[in-house]
Amino acid sequence: MTETRPRAVPRDLYAAAAAVLLVTAAVLVGRYVYTYDDLIVGWPPLLGRWDPHLGPGTPAAVLVAAGVVAYGPAVAARLPWRALLPAAWGTAMAWTWSLALIDGWERGIAGRLTTRQEYLSVIDRWHDIPATLRDFNGHILLHSPDNWPAHVAGHPPGATLGYVLLDRIGLGGGGWAGALTITVGATGCVAVLVAVRALAGERLARRAAPFLVLAPAAVWMGTSADGGFAAVAAWAVALLALAVTGRSLWWAAGSGLLFGLTCYLSYGLTLFAVIAAAVLLLGRRGVRARPVLFVPLLAGAAVVPVAFTAAGFDWWEAYHLLVTRYYEGAAGVRPYAYWVWANLACTVLITGLATVAGLRRAGGVLVRRRAEGARADEVGADVGRAGEVRLAFLVAAGLLALLAADLSGMSKAETERIWLPFALWLLPAGAFLTRPRGWLTAQAVLALLLNHLVATGW
Repeated sequence: MTETRPRAVPRDLYAAAAAVLLVTAAVLVGRYVYTYDDLIVGWPPLLGRWDPHLGPGTPAAVLVAAGVVAYGPAVAARLPWRALLPAAWGTAMAWTWSLALIDGWERGIAGRLTTRQEYLSVIDRWHDIPATLRDFNGHILLHSPDNWPAHVAGHPPGATLGYVLLDRIGLGGGGWAGALTITVGATGCVAVLVAVRALAGERLARRAAPFLVLAPAAVWMGTSADGGFAAVAAWAVALLALAVTGRSLWWAAGSGLLFGLTCYLSYGLTLFAVIAAAVLLLGRRGVRARPVLFVPLLAGAAVVPVAFTAAGFDWWEAYHLLVTRYYEGAAGVRPYAYWVWANLACTVLITGLATVAGLRRAGGVLVRRRAEGARADEVGADVGRAGEVRLAFLVAAGLLALLAADLSGMSKAETERIWLPFALWLLPAGAFLTRPRGWLTAQAVLALLLNHLVATGW
């Protein structure tokens, strides 16, 4: 495996130490240089408050964490692939549910999506869905009549419409919405595993599996609709990876459909074009062999935009109104000079120190590849190294998309939930690490501390 020399471990620890310093600086500067009125978060850099507590999910969370640390790497290495995927999904759900239930059923799950800023607070305003879509943009600005709450105004209506339809089929209320969000969100790790296997090989996908399952991001995956967005975007990428490596027109059509839906869940997820471009580059042989793949891909991508446009929703107008609304509210106050780097501290908290160390190794893989002049898709004596280069490239694309979101200034604070879709594509960097149990322990401890010491919410 990559970098097994004795010096590799200290370098990993140096990277982790630097990440700890970044988080510490974000906490100290946020608390002692800025005030709450500057940052508008209760426990900078996180949106939450200091609240040490235990809950009914505590024993289950500890047991799940201990099980994955002790047996996760071995099980991931030996379990048949067809069994590994549902096992990963089930374990990710167990981890997310148990973390959410540390706050109890009402505060941890059922009440999360029913607060005044959340999607379920406007369900009763969608009696006439076509009329509401036509009039949606008229309620985005703060001074507009009956303006939408923050999360509804801040996103295209795709997510809100999903919860409206859930209510229409008789599964109304925060409990059903929370359960669906957790169930869908937990599939995100499966999607990433599928993509990594298709593009970089099964060995690396198996090594990444425990890190995807036991991600600290689960603290927010179970409490935010952004967890569901992350899964939809991840499956769009996974199906694209299957399309370019398996040359299936159906996979391409499904990928396009989900990419189109992704853009109507969150404006910022248009940056997934960066990750999609990386997949197309890695699978360029398949694309060259069958360029007709672009036909179902683009046709699928048009379905959701055409449907919403036909219903009367103008995506571009809504986005420009959102920018105005964004700076009418907290973003007009929150200092870019702090959040442009404190957002990265939030990323450390949702991806963990193992991911930081893994990213360091991924960077080393790419640097060596460039120095050696090797082709990323080379097939020959060193197939393992080629897979590592491809995985490093995919992870780098995820990091690039995240950095673009950071520099845009449209993500000042709350990135512990907003950037969940990008965070999923950083977690496979754990596949580069040796001594996985030690790093998985660090991941579990971080998630448990965050969930037990801070009341996360918005």
